[in-house]
Amino acid sequence: MLREIVSNDWFTIGLVIALIAVSIVKLLYTRRFEDFLPVLVNSKYLKIYTRDQKFIDSFDSLLFTVYILMTGIFVYISFNALTQSNIVDPVILVKLIFAIAAFVLIKVLIERLIGSLFEIDQLIDHYLFQKTAYKHLTGLLLIPLNLFFIYVFEPSKVAILIVIIAIIGINIAGFITSFKTFQKLLISNFFYFILYLCALEIGPYIILYHLIKSYEL
Repeated sequence: MLREIVSNDWFTIGLVIALIAVSIVKLLYTRRFEDFLPVLVNSKYLKIYTRDQKFIDSFDSLLFTVYILMTGIFVYISFNALTQSNIVDPVILVKLIFAIAAFVLIKVLIERLIGSLFEIDQLIDHYLFQKTAYKHLTGLLLIPLNLFFIYVFEPSKVAILIVIIAIIGINIAGFITSFKTFQKLLISNFFYFILYLCALEIGPYIILYHLIKSYEL
């Protein structure tokens, strides 16, 4: 039985844009896209395309758009499910998407700056490339999940938590794969890398969590 539809026009727009972006990527970068899809179980993509990475890349830019849109929609759906709300406010949704995009972009710029200051640009570039790849994979996986949650089955708290755990698992698996691929480079700069992880990977999310908790209170 289909769930009751409650003004999902903005969700539909976001999903259509994401699908168009994926179609363009598949059309213009067919070989690279095919190499990218199994990145979770095969490090071929990381080994080949890390060497050719650019600061601004149309392939990554299109998949970044998908990631931001799908993450924003999923976060909104998750908030509604966890708070048992059934409101679709386009203003809040757009602000949420822009906030996520700003957070990710500012974080990447700071990470590159830190890499330059500590003279570990190569290490940070490799790490950011792998991390970006798994973010983009997450964005692709969220497309069918968001479609399902919006138009077919109203998600429960358990379903949302399962998806969140799966996303975390994908990123952890990706990190392990990348560590194996670049372990010599990581080990030779281990102290700086740990410092980087604490300051720019763990720290911002702890701060963000406390801000959200404070906002709820």
